[in-house]
Amino acid sequence: MTSWFERQASSHHVQLAAAAIFSGVTVAGLIYGTQAIRRKEAMHELKASIPELNETHHADMLTDFGAASRLPNVIREDERVSALARRAQQGDYDKGLSVEALTTYQGWLLNPPDLITEQLTRTASFLGSDRFALLCNSFVIVVGLGGVGSHCASALARSGVSKIRLIDFDQVTLSSLNRHAVATLADVGTPKVECVPKRLQAVVPWVQWECFNEVWKQEQADRLLGSWCTGRRRNPDYVVDAIDNIDSKVTLLEYCHKHGIKVISSMGAGCKSDPTRLFVGDISASVEDPLSRVTRRRLRAVGISEAIPVVYSTEKPGPGKAQLLPLPEEEFLKGQTNELSVLPDFRARILPVLGTMPAVFGYTVANFVVLELTGYPHESGGGKGREKMYDSILANLQGLEERLARHEGADSCGLKIPVTKDDVGYLVEEVYRGKSVVSNLPTRLALVRWKVPEGGFKVEENGDRQKSVRLSLNDLVCMTKDEAAAHEKEVLKGGRRAEELYSTDVQQLVERRRGEERHFHQYR
Repeated sequence: MTSWFERQASSHHVQLAAAAIFSGVTVAGLIYGTQAIRRKEAMHELKASIPELNETHHADMLTDFGAASRLPNVIREDERVSALARRAQQGDYDKGLSVEALTTYQGWLLNPPDLITEQLTRTASFLGSDRFALLCNSFVIVVGLGGVGSHCASALARSGVSKIRLIDFDQVTLSSLNRHAVATLADVGTPKVECVPKRLQAVVPWVQWECFNEVWKQEQADRLLGSWCTGRRRNPDYVVDAIDNIDSKVTLLEYCHKHGIKVISSMGAGCKSDPTRLFVGDISASVEDPLSRVTRRRLRAVGISEAIPVVYSTEKPGPGKAQLLPLPEEEFLKGQTNELSVLPDFRARILPVLGTMPAVFGYTVANFVVLELTGYPHESGGGKGREKMYDSILANLQGLEERLARHEGADSCGLKIPVTKDDVGYLVEEVYRGKSVVSNLPTRLALVRWKVPEGGFKVEENGDRQKSVRLSLNDLVCMTKDEAAAHEKEVLKGGRRAEELYSTDVQQLVERRRGEERHFHQYR
């Protein structure tokens, strides 16, 4: 062994390789060392360039979320608008009556303010006096003030809603201006919850605002969604969900649903371009929308499968259309993914957004809220989705399991399968996207076992003489009724393997869907 090392050490090629490696390591060390020194010097110069805080250079503390805690120095025009808004709040805008006195149903009917009514005359004539009074006496909370939320808040204020609470932790950025309803270049770097009222009070000075410059958190839900903070206390009439973070969106919708607070949710406007494909419907029936699909899955996991109206687009992706790409590799090299955004676990990608589409979503949401607040005739969007279809699929699955049990010679009388209607909706809508894995058809659907279980279709009996079978949701796949009947005959009863009957593409699709079901099962 020693002689081998001696021979290798005396080899000319080995000596050259060792010298090359040593040189490479030395050069790399010098490069990285030089870069580190330059970064340190640049950081020192940057810190040295920051002026000391004094009367000339004043600074406020940032919020917990890294946002500006207050507006910068306002310009003279903003001061004039603010003064006008204060006078309007005190009653100078109309008949010397305070806004608080006017924002009651009786107040608007008995003594409607002339100037406000004239400014909103088109809305008043459309709704009629009674409905218009209801609208002007309403209290709405908007959570999220990006492209969708800012346009929704603007439309609600311009329509006549008198009390609006805004909740958002973020600040206006330069890239916000392609879709934000009211922000200007002068607003870049300021909190969104301050920007929206500042701009809109020049249009509707009588509207009262409550601004919560903070992130939505379920622990603070009672306070954030609580009653109006000043003057006559009252609970919100409607909540608008314009959040684009999945976890926050789900917790907000869950809280509202379980506490009986009316809420409408906006799904994804990113990568959408066709305004004619927008719909308002129950979340159980929304299709072709990834954000809606994930939200439905998470809500089903906490026992909520319907009765939440949503605005969503059925536009399908296609060649040449914008799409959400994965985070580039160079972004991962910068550090941990959760360190690339303002808050931990918030999305760290730039969504491709056509500036017009968030406005369409926001105005659609506002339109729905106005109709709901006033009782104007319209399709609610909050009704049941495809409940009858789920009942039918569950009944067919029950019949299938009874037939399979009898095929094995067991008594199927009184057999109960461990699958519920909610499970059916979860599998059909969330896992299999409402389509057959074989033909991709969306009609006459059924659930069927993919393979014969090990040991066959055994019927078990518990202590209460209740018969059941071992069946997990991951055992089931979605097909049309005709395909399920053929599958039952050939695979479940005929002894053929699924691999013999279906193409590689179908088999791979089934495995992908079953993998997704295993992943999302942890939320159920």
